[in-house]
Amino acid sequence: MLWKGQRQSDNIEDQRSAIGRGGLAIGGGLGGLVVLIIALLLGADPRQLLQPNPGGDPSGGTRTSRPTNAAEDELKQFASVVLASTEDVWTDIFRRSGRQYSQPRLLLFSGQVRSACGNADAAVGPFYCPGDQKVYLDLSFFQELQTRFAAPGDFAEAYVIAHEVGHHVQNLLGTMDRVDREQHRLSKAEANQRSVRLELQADFLAGVWAHYARQQGILEPGDIEEALGAASAVGDDRLQRANQGYVVPDSFTHGSSEQRMRWFRKGLETGDVRQGDTFGVTNVDYRLDHNPRLPRRR
Repeated sequence: MLWKGQRQSDNIEDQRSAIGRGGLAIGGGLGGLVVLIIALLLGADPRQLLQPNPGGDPSGGTRTSRPTNAAEDELKQFASVVLASTEDVWTDIFRRSGRQYSQPRLLLFSGQVRSACGNADAAVGPFYCPGDQKVYLDLSFFQELQTRFAAPGDFAEAYVIAHEVGHHVQNLLGTMDRVDREQHRLSKAEANQRSVRLELQADFLAGVWAHYARQQGILEPGDIEEALGAASAVGDDRLQRANQGYVVPDSFTHGSSEQRMRWFRKGLETGDVRQGDTFGVTNVDYRLDHNPRLPRRR
């Protein structure tokens, strides 16, 4: 991605130098939590994962500071350029539809953070909080994306940010509130399906951004493959199979690898927000019929 020298966003909050001491409980035993956290990476719903803490330090203890390093500072600049590009794209899209785009803020943290949705630590992964309209990102996740998930490349990292900004777009359009209201009336499996559709739409919106980023001339050969690799790496089926040896489609919250790549690609190819109605289509396959050999558990 040709990002150096491009405009950087002013909507950055850097809290990397602050580190909390003491534990931060997200809930549940550690053994059962690991799979849940990994399955919810990239766009986790903080309202389901985070413990509210109306005041005080997010760690429940004292805070110290740590120095940042040159590599992290460069990642901050990169994230700022990606955010600026999303600002340009979505401001223009909203303007053409007669609306005004309210830009989100990107908060960089290290280890632990408190949001309007509650407390979180780095294990949750990047997330968007509709309560304060901020994207939260621990830059160490980019290294994890490369090593644990085998999805290297700067455009894989850009996809992560664009996906979370996609959630912000959904929030502005009222989609997140509507889904939240619906989920309270549904069974667990049905609520998970609504979550899948929400996440796949965020992947689609990330693809829409990539469509216009390519027109901006900042993409390099191989960038799209990097983004698709990241989308595939965090598919529910791939994560469940790697961590527990079998796949439970009813427990999906983000969609399969194939679904995530397919909807990102559709946004990339069309650049048309109207083509991203993941809630209106009937062919969002939760049962992985495209790969029936995967073992299933009820």
